[in-house]
Amino acid sequence: MTALLEARDVSRLFPVRGSGSLLRARRMQTAVDQVSIAVQPGEVLALVGESGSGKTTLGRMLLGLTAPSSGQVLYKGQDIAQAPASALRDFRQAVQVVFQDSGGSLNPRHTVAQSIALPLRYNRGLAPEQAEREVDALLEQVHLPPRHFRNRLPHELSGGQRQRVGIARALASQPQVVIADEPVSALDVSVRAQILRLMFDLQQTQRLAYLFITHDLGVVRAFAQRVAVMYQGRIVEQGTADAVLDDPQHAYTRRLLAATPIPDPRRQQLG
Repeated sequence: MTALLEARDVSRLFPVRGSGSLLRARRMQTAVDQVSIAVQPGEVLALVGESGSGKTTLGRMLLGLTAPSSGQVLYKGQDIAQAPASALRDFRQAVQVVFQDSGGSLNPRHTVAQSIALPLRYNRGLAPEQAEREVDALLEQVHLPPRHFRNRLPHELSGGQRQRVGIARALASQPQVVIADEPVSALDVSVRAQILRLMFDLQQTQRLAYLFITHDLGVVRAFAQRVAVMYQGRIVEQGTADAVLDDPQHAYTRRLLAATPIPDPRRQQLG
């Protein structure tokens, strides 16, 4: 089966700040090192690693926001760097993102309705009247009553409400895959469960695929079918969620599991 979205041997180098001169080349730092990963239609693939492991950079390459220094990003088997304009339009509509910083990802001068309407107009070509109706339908899907929320500005919303708006905006393009970059890590614990339940329900009802970027293995166990573990820019282990979490093969995965809080204090961490 052709993967929906795939990174094939991708690497990304960044220049080290302050290095280099007229006579000396700038030193380069490897953020992602020859990584291959594939998201299949309708699945939830969790990309797990600590801060600085390279997972956000990999996510940005899969979104087409950052070009790989080497390797390929493919959408339905086609290299997006070589794709014609029509295929790129399909890619940009089909691959959407939910950011960690729900406040920073929304235009502070745009109302909730204006933020959600933009992809409806530009990605789906809806007329203003159609877009207005669709905005209300999307707000209902994320459990924000339109009459209370469509005319609010981002600063008038809580963190959880802003993240719901971000999810509605991603859904507006009718995507096939959503890259969710730490979508609940900035939220209060009580709100995290609500957002995760919403994302799970939407994935089930709309047959979405997710690349769920996180450092929280507790979230992974409840949410993902497959797991890829990233460490120092490389994928060190991947497989089904049960296999990776119940019988980890790499020492780094075992350390991550050992650091994961156990909800039931009567349980003992194995290993």
